[in-house]
Amino acid sequence: MRRLVTSLRSRDDDAEVEVLDAAYWMKGCSSLGRLRYAVLLAIGDKRGEVCLMDVKEAAQAVAPRAADAQMPADNAERVVAGARHLSPALGERMLAGKLPGRSVFLRELLPQDLKFEIEKLEEDEAMKVAKLLAKVVGKAHARQMRDEERRGWQAELIRNRSKTLDAPSWLWASVVELLVSHEGAYLEHCRRHVPAAPAMDLPLASAPPR
Repeated sequence: MRRLVTSLRSRDDDAEVEVLDAAYWMKGCSSLGRLRYAVLLAIGDKRGEVCLMDVKEAAQAVAPRAADAQMPADNAERVVAGARHLSPALGERMLAGKLPGRSVFLRELLPQDLKFEIEKLEEDEAMKVAKLLAKVVGKAHARQMRDEERRGWQAELIRNRSKTLDAPSWLWASVVELLVSHEGAYLEHCRRHVPAAPAMDLPLASAPPR
């Protein structure tokens, strides 16, 4: 934990780290029904610098995996490993850990980690974001394919490209169907878990903010 919180912003490796406060946090659909905490830390004793850590329970994977794939058995370690492969800049700032009976992963909350507000982006900005995310997803899928499979996918995409639409019609229809399914699953998830969000007493020391 000390290495994690001192790895950013040129913080001293041996800086004193103190827990100032912690609170249960319910934020976003992925946290519903699971443990999530915000922890306020003080770093060093001169500048009085503080940071906010996000502690989130790691869920069991829903997506299947190849039988011969090397996958961490611990859910939090799997999440961290996946982040380091897909987005190293984020994954290297994450740490797998344990709370009583639960696997959790930790990271410092930073302004640059905020989600994109697509509706507020200009057209050229939205296209750059789409290109970046497409590369992340494309590389992740490409790593799971052999050379001949990758060439086959590329040929299929080119062969089915419409002259009047950039995306193949089957891909466009699949994305729309996926969006509908996602919204339905999200609302059902909220219905099931919002009334019964878990709480957990932790022996965390609390002190007045500096």
